Amino acid sequence: MLPATPGNSKDETQETSFSRQGSLRKVVLTQQVHKENLFGRQNEDLNKFYKSVHQEYIVLAEYQMLQSENLPGIYVIPSRKSCLNWFGVIFVRSGLYEDGVFRFNIVLPDTFPDGGHPKVVFQSEIIHPVIHNSTNELHLLDGFPIWDKREHHIWQVLKYIHWIFYNFNSSLAHAINKEAVILYKENHDEYTKKLKDLIKINEQHFYDLPETEDKHYLIFEPYDPQLHDTIREKFLLLPEDKKTKISGYSWVNRGGYNSLMRPNHLENVQDNS
Repeated sequence: MLPATPGNSKDETQETSFSRQGSLRKVVLTQQVHKENLFGRQNEDLNKFYKSVHQEYIVLAEYQMLQSENLPGIYVIPSRKSCLNWFGVIFVRSGLYEDGVFRFNIVLPDTFPDGGHPKVVFQSEIIHPVIHNSTNELHLLDGFPIWDKREHHIWQVLKYIHWIFYNFNSSLAHAINKEAVILYKENHDEYTKKLKDLIKINEQHFYDLPETEDKHYLIFEPYDPQLHDTIREKFLLLPEDKKTKISGYSWVNRGGYNSLMRPNHLENVQDNS
């Protein structure tokens, strides 16, 4: 809702029609100061309103952008209470972390898209070389040494999250959790056992009711054959052109994270999606 535009309100009418008391110069001066303060507050409120709407538009654009990327097993959604806080969960389907389900939050700076790196904090029990042991925060500095709002986007952070689970050995070079690295290198079996125990703990609490009342919190329910088998069969019977497809190019060079970087041989290709 836009702030109200100042007009000739009842209070102002009364202020200009009251009987003179004391110096006229004093009365006029007081009225002028009052109007200047009023317009000053209005400009400040409009500026805050514009910044808020502009920021929400940018966040919405980020969310729409990541929907066009192929991010298997990752689900995210901005909080209903604040567009700067996102709920996320990743289902790991292969590799050392297979069967792991890990919840995380993405916290954007108050001045987003300015303000530097987003913050990714895992809510689930986890052990990983690039996740701080005490805070469960993902170490992003090696993946994104300098956060540039013109080149970096939230979907790239999600791809980095995906990468650390499916390219574990390569992620060791980015390690911030030295204890995890030592345990993995010196006692691989113990690391694996500890990891599997944490995965089991997360599985046991995956369907717990959330501590937050935010309606955008990602909630899952156990598979019910009587309910979900019917839905699954209907989906499988749909014609291929009715099923959701991902088409077009992401324009990201292999091995990089910068968007809109078309390979040389595709410079003249038009995206018809």
